[in-house]
Amino acid sequence: MPNERTAADELKHARAVREMFSGIATKYDFLNHFLSVNIDKRWRRLVAQKLKDVLENPAAQVLDVACGTGDLSLELQKAGKAKVFGTDFCRQMLEIAYDKNEKNNLEIPYIEADGMNLSFADASFDAVTIAFGLRNFSNWQNGLIELHRILKKGGKLVILEFSTPIIPGFRQAFQFYFSNILPRIGGAVSGSRGAYEYLPDSVSKFPDQKNLARMMRENGFSEVEYKNLTGGIAAIHSGVKL
Repeated sequence: MPNERTAADELKHARAVREMFSGIATKYDFLNHFLSVNIDKRWRRLVAQKLKDVLENPAAQVLDVACGTGDLSLELQKAGKAKVFGTDFCRQMLEIAYDKNEKNNLEIPYIEADGMNLSFADASFDAVTIAFGLRNFSNWQNGLIELHRILKKGGKLVILEFSTPIIPGFRQAFQFYFSNILPRIGGAVSGSRGAYEYLPDSVSKFPDQKNLARMMRENGFSEVEYKNLTGGIAAIHSGVKL
């Protein structure tokens, strides 16, 4: 049965990703900042800037999907008055996110949930974000459909994700670093080289900037646009629910 086989494969993928992130949770933040030379912090600030109008509205509700250890959730909450929620399916990551709440004197609610099967009602949020999470979904299209479902009409989706470098020469140099050096460093520090071999592998399979924009349009988003970051290492995609 093709559909049953596909569903089983997706469940297997989700389980493997959850276990992988559980195993590196305590080293995740350090390696993110170290391996990106802290550029990832700037990228998250740019996501918050993209949602400035929503975040400044105290009546707005924003959901950060696949929030991990809460770095983007914190950035969003600090940037305005909207109510920010975070959700992730890895409990070990959420425990670290809650610790950051205490350190920052914030009360962001974090909910343990699979981003592809959220318990929120239709049209619950004014904006939804997902940073470095869509790539890990077992089915990207179904993930976009679920994010579309929980958005209010006119609500904004902002995706921060690794992408395809656009500068010749730099592209080759980055790919060498990403595929050869990063897994060695990440593996040595985290104790899980497999997790940092998965990273470049998953990025290579993920749609590039133009194809992700196309997928967003095909799944109900209008005003879709993207901005390359750091030569296309990452990109911010945004769209509005029709």
